[in-house]
Parts: sequence; structure tokens; C-alpha cells
Amino acid sequence: MTSTGGVASKAELSYEILRSRILDGTYGPGYQLVMDRLAREIGVSTIPLREALRRLQSDGLVEVVRNVGARVAIFDAAQVRHTLEVLARLEGYAAAVAAPRMGPADVARSREINARLFEALDSFDPAAFTALNRAFHFSVYEHCDDEHLNFLLEAEWTRLDHMRRSVFGYLPGRARRSVEEHEHLLDLIAAGADPAEIERVACAHKTNTAGALYDVRVTRG
Repeated sequence: MTSTGGVASKAELSYEILRSRILDGTYGPGYQLVMDRLAREIGVSTIPLREALRRLQSDGLVEVVRNVGARVAIFDAAQVRHTLEVLARLEGYAAAVAAPRMGPADVARSREINARLFEALDSFDPAAFTALNRAFHFSVYEHCDDEHLNFLLEAEWTRLDHMRRSVFGYLPGRARRSVEEHEHLLDLIAAGADPAEIERVACAHKTNTAGALYDVRVTRG
């Protein structure tokens, strides 16, 4: 008989495998998650798989559709915009908390990542740019000592990365302005600016991306 611990460890394994395949695009938006097939692929029973799928549904990466079953979540532009707006508030607060804890060496490290983003603009690779962009933001937020806030940021960024495949990819027209906004934020942090101003600028950075997405959708629509 399988122990509770054994089921839990298999559920964790199933969760990590499925999550990885969703995030790297192996299972793209709309991919149907058939239990029997997944059980054979991963080498587990359907019991831990069901637990893994419940967690992925809670993460926003899987949805259950009537008469279809479980599938990789499909997002629309409105959902992406809402996620960006939530992130704007989370990131604004996180930047304000992190800024006083960042010394010159920390700011220099973030500037180095941003310099690589500037260089990446010349031969734009969306996947590489996205990875560097994430690294830049978390080079700031890692100095925030609120573990729950860090957890929320990680979850929302993961959700946003998946959303790019459903709706918009990276917005090339927004990329250069985004990198310039990074530099401005670092200038404020280096100068010891008021945390309220840092929060405002960090929040606006993300809402500007939401605005760019809206502009693209209106133009195409």
C-alpha cells in the first residue's frame, strides 16, 4: 500500500514536471492534460497527478473546462492587463521596501544586468530579453525582506511569463523604453530618493507595459 508520504512526493514530482513543461512551452496554451496519458509519461498513478493539477490550477497555469477537462490555461488580453496591474502594485511596494537596503554594490549589479538588456535590444531575442528582464527586477526585489511579498511576486511573474505565449509575447516597441525606465529607477535608488517616489516610479513602470499592450490590441483590433 502506498504511504501518505509516497503519494505526497509523487504529487510534488508530478507538479514540478508538469509546471516545467508548461513554462518551457512543451505544453502550450490549450494543451489538453489527459490523466491516463500523463500518468504513463511521468510514471505515476492518477492520484498524485490530480493533486498536481489542483496546485497548477491554483497557480493559474491550468484550467478545467466543462466538456473538455483539464488543459493548460488560455488567457486573453484583459487577464494579462489585470495581472500587470496587480504586479504594478506589488512591485511598487517591493521596490520601496528594497531600496533602502541596496548599497552601491547592489545598485551596480542591477545596472550591469540592465546594461546587458540595452545590448540585447540590437538583436532582439524575446526569450533572452525576458529572462534578463526578470533577472533585473529580482535583483532589486531580493532585497525586500517580506517573504510573503516575494512569494506573490514570483507567482505573478510566473503567470505572466506563461501569459506571453497566450496573448502577446514580448512587446518590442515597449522594450527600449522599459530599459530606460529601469535606469531611472536605479538612479532614484542610488540617490536615496523618498520611498514613496520609488514606489510610484516602479508601479508606473509596470502600468506602462499594460498601456502598451492595450495600445497594441486596439491597433490590431
